[in-house]
Amino acid sequence: VQKDFLLSSSLSSITMATLEPPNDILELLRSSLEETSIEAALGGEEILGYVAFLAAGLADTNEFEATVWEESLTPYLTSLVADNTSKTIESFRAATEMTIVGVDDAESYGDEDDDGAEELCDLRFNLAYGGKILLHQTKLRLLRGHRYGLVGTNGAGKTTLMTAINKGKLDGWPHQLHTHYADSGSNVDPEYEARIVLADLEETTKRSKEDCIEIMQMLKFTDIMMHGTIGALSGGWQMKLRLIRAVLLRPDILLLDEPTNHLDAKTVEWFTSYLQNLHETTVITVSHDTPFMENICTDIIHYEQRANWGPYRKLVHYKGKMSDFVKKQPQAKHYFELSTTDLKFKFPEPGRLEGIRTSTQKFLEMANVDFRYAGSSVNQLNDINLKMSLSSRVAILGANGAGKTTLVKMIVGETQPSNVHAGSKFYIHQNLRVAYVAQHAFHHVEQHIENAPASYIQWRFKDGYDKEKLESEAFKLGPEEEQAIKDFNLEAIWSRRMRAGKLEYEVKKVNIREKDNKYYSRDELMAMGFEKLIKQTDEKIAAKDAGLDLRPTTTTEIQKHLDDFGLEQEFGTYGKIRGLSGGQKVKLVLAAAMWNCPHLLVLDEPTNYLDREALGALSAALNEWGGSVLMISHNKEFYSSVCKEEWIVADGKVVVQGVSNEREMKAVARKKKFDKELADDEILDKVGGNMNANGDKYKDATTNFWGATVSKKEGRNYEKAKKKGDVPKMREVLQIPMNKVMPGHEELGDGKTIP
Repeated sequence: VQKDFLLSSSLSSITMATLEPPNDILELLRSSLEETSIEAALGGEEILGYVAFLAAGLADTNEFEATVWEESLTPYLTSLVADNTSKTIESFRAATEMTIVGVDDAESYGDEDDDGAEELCDLRFNLAYGGKILLHQTKLRLLRGHRYGLVGTNGAGKTTLMTAINKGKLDGWPHQLHTHYADSGSNVDPEYEARIVLADLEETTKRSKEDCIEIMQMLKFTDIMMHGTIGALSGGWQMKLRLIRAVLLRPDILLLDEPTNHLDAKTVEWFTSYLQNLHETTVITVSHDTPFMENICTDIIHYEQRANWGPYRKLVHYKGKMSDFVKKQPQAKHYFELSTTDLKFKFPEPGRLEGIRTSTQKFLEMANVDFRYAGSSVNQLNDINLKMSLSSRVAILGANGAGKTTLVKMIVGETQPSNVHAGSKFYIHQNLRVAYVAQHAFHHVEQHIENAPASYIQWRFKDGYDKEKLESEAFKLGPEEEQAIKDFNLEAIWSRRMRAGKLEYEVKKVNIREKDNKYYSRDELMAMGFEKLIKQTDEKIAAKDAGLDLRPTTTTEIQKHLDDFGLEQEFGTYGKIRGLSGGQKVKLVLAAAMWNCPHLLVLDEPTNYLDREALGALSAALNEWGGSVLMISHNKEFYSSVCKEEWIVADGKVVVQGVSNEREMKAVARKKKFDKELADDEILDKVGGNMNANGDKYKDATTNFWGATVSKKEGRNYEKAKKKGDVPKMREVLQIPMNKVMPGHEELGDGKTIP
């Protein structure tokens, strides 16, 4: 009696009876209790009202953790159901969750129909990355021998979940299970790549040397590959090695992150067959290769967000293949149709390429070209004959190790033909801007993992050219070239011009006056050993021609650019690269590559890591874009949606099949003029402080009428004339003939009359 009196007094002191809990929650509580219990306790109705009020608060925050409910409600319900409080609270909690959240997700996991398979785990957990909640109070139930496809958008947390499973970090995870995570290889680890292939495989799998060699030989590994370093293998062979390791380990749960990345069709077929015949291993796969997923999956686990779940996602299970899942979730049809996506990418148009007047005029030509690696006795590629124009849309196809990436590296200028001075022709337009998204493009991005994506682009392009590109091995000056520069007393190359059909470079020497600068032909400078210095100069001139010297690298301008590639402000400005998913990193790498408005976009396995929606957006953007496309891809669905021309690389030869259709000439615009961020005094000028400020009426000078870059001296003279509005002087600096109008500088007129 004393206990009931004290409890009743306590409740009255905080006016519990005045609280009005939601009627539906109160009714759920009543149904979980026996009527006799309510009537037997003093203050029973007040207790019920307060408990229902507490439960409503927990439900509003989507908190349905059983232990939280028991800790919160037990002190008040003990007097009503002293003998069975825990059972009553759990019944109340489950009923409330079903009402608020909807049909219990446990039901969708097929608890009743498990095919007699052994249950490996049945968990309910939360998952977060940094300060972001990825999954809230979700269920995961896995059965032995089932093959689950893990499906969700880029950034949903698929890789984070698989990492947590592999490390046993989920609440209630059964640690007796042996898991193995075969990652996508997106992170470059120098220590790992320095290991010997066969020795590492023996050590990590604890299998015999004979077992390791047998499966490697089945997948066509040569003795040289087996006894070489992992880093010497191409992306495709490294992926094969990761899969071989997974096969030899025979885990209870095999976690696969983009397992078909870089793989040729025959290897994908072998691995598909292997997975289909697994009966004791449970497989969880993340892949954007829909045909592969359709062939292997017995179940789909989908990252799902519903209105009654609030802002959080849960995992929802669907029995059957990918096609069965899409029938139940029609909004996911982009997994089978690239064109159904609502996401849009927007690529910047390439701009004018000097001397190129039509979309079919070639900017690259290779004739009788050979390539051989240093120290090799045989050519990797022989007698290559290729052409490219702005209309070119080309897919490079071939088996792993055939030489596809080797060919691409020649085209982007990272390597030179081995017979460049012996009967071959290798022409690339000197002003061609190339965006190269390589297989291991993440390597550079991950050197900035603590920075925001916008900060990375700002660092890379703040000087008006691609700093990362000029610091790469393809452009970096070697000791011999640095010594040649010192011996020649060369201070810098100032400009470039076309004279009598030949490129000439203005050379400034140390302690020599500017007016005494001399021009040297490209061949002369190459003969002196200035190859990398010329490449750097050409790259800077091409960047200036694209307007990178004018384009502001403010966070606002960069975020606008990132928006065009589907990387929202949450990730682009306020997030860190460390927190990006694989697909989001691809978007960042692609956006950074396109900052300089390239004429040629080279993609090495572009379908890796991107989700299906992003692939559809990429396909649509490439088809709208006015530049040339060259890609290496094993995804026929994707490359055939863009490319009508194929280069087949096999046995050291390149065979051309198909023809790229002529496209609209969009590379015609001159240098883009960007709005400047004005200082305070400049803002005053704009509102009337200086009525004579007319310099913004005319565009800056970068190249003259004939396509040659203006020198610094000419540039200063142009700026002076521009401030005064001296049109005749500006025309003189730009060498515009009488009666001619210079494209991009129409405001200077034709010379007859002053505009």
